[in-house]
Amino acid sequence: MTWKTVEYAGWGRFYRAKGELARPERASTLDQLVRETPCPAIGRRRSYADGCLNTERRAIDTARLDRILSLDEEEGILEVEAGCQLGEIVRHIGPKGWLPMVLPGTGFATVGGAIGMDVHGKNHHHAGSFGQHVEAMTLHLPEGRRKVTPADPLFKATVGGMGQTGPIGTARLRMQRTKGPVMMVTERRVPDLDSYLELFDNSEATYTVGWIDATATGASLGRGILEEGETGAGLVPPAKRGRRIPMDAPHFALSGPIVRGFNATYFRRIPERGRTVVKPLEDFFFPLDKIHEWNRLYGKRGFHQFQCVVPLSAREVLRDMLKAVGESGLASPLAVLKRMGPGRGGMMSFPTDGYTLAIDFPARDEAPAMIRRLIAMAVEAGGRVYLAKDAFAQPEQVDAMYPERETWAEICNSLDPDGAYATDLVRRLNLRNL
Repeated sequence: MTWKTVEYAGWGRFYRAKGELARPERASTLDQLVRETPCPAIGRRRSYADGCLNTERRAIDTARLDRILSLDEEEGILEVEAGCQLGEIVRHIGPKGWLPMVLPGTGFATVGGAIGMDVHGKNHHHAGSFGQHVEAMTLHLPEGRRKVTPADPLFKATVGGMGQTGPIGTARLRMQRTKGPVMMVTERRVPDLDSYLELFDNSEATYTVGWIDATATGASLGRGILEEGETGAGLVPPAKRGRRIPMDAPHFALSGPIVRGFNATYFRRIPERGRTVVKPLEDFFFPLDKIHEWNRLYGKRGFHQFQCVVPLSAREVLRDMLKAVGESGLASPLAVLKRMGPGRGGMMSFPTDGYTLAIDFPARDEAPAMIRRLIAMAVEAGGRVYLAKDAFAQPEQVDAMYPERETWAEICNSLDPDGAYATDLVRRLNLRNL
């Protein structure tokens, strides 16, 4: 197998790495690679910061291990290779009346990455996290393949474990039946944060997500657009054609006045009375995927995303966060609020019962201090940040956010005593130190 030295980056394009990558096409080649050179596996590099990087070291790119192997249409069990993209599953299996139980905001994420980061979706308050619907998976280890099920202690170390238990080869996923091949989506304006949280707490919709105007202040603090969705039957509208961003946006494109103007216009695009629209599945679940390489909108320096979840009892900290962001003038148009339930699949999984807030920041000089301030607020409130998005958390903050870290690290270190699977993220936060 040929190793090729390449430069690559996380989705935020701020953290970058140079190292050797191999791209096996068969499970047997993956076996050979892990026997000869144990190293972490990476997928489509949709982690925003350094979770998918291994600077000056080797990594296995699973892009070619992307086959859909089988679907039991009676039981709804799908078997796929770890490099299979979730969007491909929706495109091929959705018309047959099945969907993954959990889908994140991008269809370019791979199944292996979805397990490794235990992703969540717009229905977390009902369905929990991705890893909770994995029936079994196969790890490729130097001593051979190992099938892992929820009964195996290694399962909870692998789900949400950031690839630290070895490359995943295949996974068996429990699917859900759909009511039809489209999404029926109700959209409404929400005037402020209190109204938002009340709507989230009382919504009976299967899927809910809120866009937040992170530039709003005063009485409009936390205003936005709430979407509630259900699968349904009917005519399938054409999916919106994807467009590619041809060049990196100039620095001024996301200046404070431009972002505030855009957000105000975007907020008013929904009539005051609200509306219900029909969307293709992909347009609802993966709204930004139709803009290929949308990360280029942030310019050559890239961007950071802060995402936290805070307990229901600490909802007022969201107000403090949004006030700080709104006054800073650093926010971009991309900010999302969701309600989460208690479901989580692994020891290091991010999801927990509460409210999750995600905000993108252009990589300006002032951004790191702002994000560190938000991280500190989340930790003090008893919340945590999402390590798939994190760029600025400190090692001393991790155990307060992830109390099972030491137990997880013991399992990882017993399986991989030389730290061969460690990535830049794991080293930066000393995640496997005891």
